[in-house]
Formats: sequence, C-alpha cells, structure tokens
Amino acid sequence: MSTPALPGSWDGLIVICAATPWLGHRLLDQALALELSRVAPVLYVDPPRSVINHVRPGGRAPSRPALRLIQPGLAHLTPTAPPFHQRPGVKPFSIMATRRALTRAVAALGSPPVEAVIVTSLNPLFGACGERTRVFYAGDDYIAGASLMRIAPKRLRRLDRRQPATADLVVTVSEVLADHYRVMGHDPLVVPNGCDFDHYADAAQAPLPAGELPLSPVAGLIGTLSERIDVNLLDAVVDADISLLLVGRRPPGADFESLDRLLVRPQVSWAGPRSFDELPSYLRVMDVGLVPYSSNHPFNRASSPLKVLEYLAAGRAVVSTDLPSVRELNTDLVTIAEGPQAFAAAVAEAARTAHDPDLIARRQAFAARHSWAARLQPLVRALDLSYVDHTLTDPLSPGVAR
Repeated sequence: MSTPALPGSWDGLIVICAATPWLGHRLLDQALALELSRVAPVLYVDPPRSVINHVRPGGRAPSRPALRLIQPGLAHLTPTAPPFHQRPGVKPFSIMATRRALTRAVAALGSPPVEAVIVTSLNPLFGACGERTRVFYAGDDYIAGASLMRIAPKRLRRLDRRQPATADLVVTVSEVLADHYRVMGHDPLVVPNGCDFDHYADAAQAPLPAGELPLSPVAGLIGTLSERIDVNLLDAVVDADISLLLVGRRPPGADFESLDRLLVRPQVSWAGPRSFDELPSYLRVMDVGLVPYSSNHPFNRASSPLKVLEYLAAGRAVVSTDLPSVRELNTDLVTIAEGPQAFAAAVAEAARTAHDPDLIARRQAFAARHSWAARLQPLVRALDLSYVDHTLTDPLSPGVAR
C-alpha cells in the first residue's frame, strides 16, 4: 500500500466523476461532493482539462496540483487530456487518460477500498477504481441538451443507453428523467435537487452589490443566459414597468437576437457571471426570483432547477413557468404562469407581497426542508453510508468537529 499523498483517512472512499469543474459554478456535482463528504471521504474528479491549459503561461509546471485537499475528507483531482480532447477522434484517449488518473489518485490516497464511483456524465469511467458500487447520476436530459452542448444527438443516444446498463444504481433528478430510463428497463432512484439553505438564508443582511442598483420592484434571474430561456417572458416583465436584474454568464453560442434586444433595454441590468459567495448580495436586491424556462423544451421539462429553492431560501417570491419539477414541489409559495402577459402579471402581483414577513418565514421554512442534506438522504441510505470523522487525522484543524 502506498503512502497517502494527502492527510486523513480515506477508507470507504466515494469518487465523484463530475460533469463540471470544482472551481466552476456551484451546481449539483459540488453540492453532492460537499454533502457526501459529511458521511464518507470523497474524491471530486473534474472533467479532463487539456494539457495545454494545464500549464502556466510560458512554463511547464501545472497551474495547480493535480491532486489536492479541499477540506478534511474532500480531495480534488484535475486530470489532464490531449489537446482537442472533446473531439470524437480524441475522446477515447481522453477517457483513457482520465481512467489512469483515477487509478493513480486512489493509489496516492493509500489505495483505500472504494465504496462507490458516481458518474454524472455519459463518460465510461466505471471500473477504474475497483469500486463496490457504480452509480450513474443523471442530472439532465443529455439527449434533449445535445443542441445546447453542440453535440450530435446520435452519438449521445448510444452513450445514454450504455451508461445506465453498466451501473448498479441509476439516480435521476426528476420523474421525467426517471421515466426515460424506466423505458430502458431500469428502476431509478429519484433525488430532486436541493439547496444550500444556510448560504442564502441571510441574504437580507448580505452586503449590497457594487454598482448602480435597479429601481424597485426588481425581478431577478440567476442562471445561464441560454436558449433555455423564453425571452418573451422577460420582455413582458420589463413592459410591466418592473426592473429586471440578470446574474449569469452568456455562453458563446447564445447569440439569439431576442436576448441582444433585451439586454440593451434601460430597465435591464446584467451583472454577468458572479461567484457563489456573491449571489446572496444580488438576491438581496431582488423582490421576485424568476424561472422563465420554456416549458415545452424537453431539456427544461426533465430538469430540477436549483434556483427555485435558492430563491425561497433567501425569502424571495418566485414565479415560474409550468415545469414538472416545480409542480412536484406542491406549494403555493411558487406562482406558476404561462405566456408573457400572465407571467408578467404574476410577477407584478408577487412583488406586492414580496416582503410580507409571514410569507418570507414560510418560504424559508419550506426551503430548509429541501436542503441538500434532506434531499440526499435516500442516496446515503442506498449506499449504506455511515458518518466518518475526518478530523481525527486532520492536521489542518485538530480537534475541530465538522
């Protein structure tokens, strides 16, 4: 057995092969890693990064260690891959490189028994760690999202059939996705997305964001400005004399003209992408949180939007289009509206009662019941996990309970 490269006990390791980098936006993968690290040691594995981007400008040294400690019981691995590693002809070599990196990382942690490997993409990464349980965790409808990701649907359909077939457990974030895999003969565990309640609960006391603030009332959207959004709904909100605050990145391919026209309207403020730590400040400014996703888009119908519960955790009113996952929340704290005029009217009505103390308390109580800790309990039980005290061998925070 090799000497661990990182401090702590890694017995019963869970490896999360993520679809998003650890240092990116705080999404399902990061929340999954943080929550599971409370009950078992976790290795978070980024999607592979091109070797060209993995070195310092003008040098050959890695920009950060390939294997590093994030916090006690949570390690982070950044595999490297050949240039153009997402291209079909290069992708197999990228997968091979990632599998080798996984094997080496587990060895560097002392070759502990691996309790489970959780893969949140369609990449064939099972078996590289000798894991006891293989978990395919479907956070999106990969086929419906092919156009958003600029990937050929035909290739994804083959991978979408193969991945659950090689898993011991299939997990989905929505009943719509579960039905998709039930047709293939699987019996998925449905685990809807939760929220980091503590992070958003004190949004009312967060520092105000820098720059000129929009005039009240303010409807806000936190999320990527992609083709998933029905811009007509947002235009109608602005037409109703409600300020619009947008927080999120605009992907390079999101060049639709309706978004261009929206962003230059005088009542629209676009803050661009912001860090996870900054989001409570922007929620403080908002009166109403928006979920303006096109309800007829298959990708949206299979989704479990994080922002619904995040808005509620901050005490904000919420108006959403008619998405199955929103219906399944079964609460009057989220107003569902379809069509530009109805959506704008619902936002205007929600703004009038946005700061009612009783409603704020109800919203936050509801979000607290749907925290990540609560949502992920079925997965913790399915994996038969028990708490591990990582502080016992952690020199960074001796004697501090987690």
